[in-house]
Amino acid sequence: MWHKHGVPTPSRRSPPPPLDAAALDRLALRYVERFATTRGRLADYLSRKLRERGWTGEAAPDPAAVAERMAGRGYVDDRGYAAMKGAALTRRGLGARRVADTLRGAGIAADDAAPVLEEAREQAWDSAVAFARRKRIGPFAAAPAEPKLRERQFAQLLRAGHAMDVARRLVAMAPGELPDPE
Repeated sequence: MWHKHGVPTPSRRSPPPPLDAAALDRLALRYVERFATTRGRLADYLSRKLRERGWTGEAAPDPAAVAERMAGRGYVDDRGYAAMKGAALTRRGLGARRVADTLRGAGIAADDAAPVLEEAREQAWDSAVAFARRKRIGPFAAAPAEPKLRERQFAQLLRAGHAMDVARRLVAMAPGELPDPE
């Protein structure tokens, strides 16, 4: 609503009602139908909604149990999410360390993340080359880099999650030199 002088007036919409068990389940279903997510992220989302709206149910709310129930029904698949996210990050040229950090941040358990991290380690060189190509580092640069620029490029590769030896090798390559995995 706008006041006659062009100043917005306070909203008259009432706050959403507090949640109960059925509303929490509906909220969880709506979230998993819209987003690919993990049990940890779903539980965090539900906890945030509980803090915002309050609780009127009989027993204490358990967002982790709701997330677990959604996973049991197949609506949430941590292993599938990890595979999808890991493959996407590797294609973008990010290294195994960065993939591990992202999966840990998403609340993926170590046993669900293990196959994805192994795959990222196996593809470490190809991933680093893809990153170097995208950022025009080393063999993909237009001209040899000055020492200061090489330091920045080296730091970029490290921040992208690549191993130090891989980053050194790529930064040291001359423009046009073919990257060899050995």
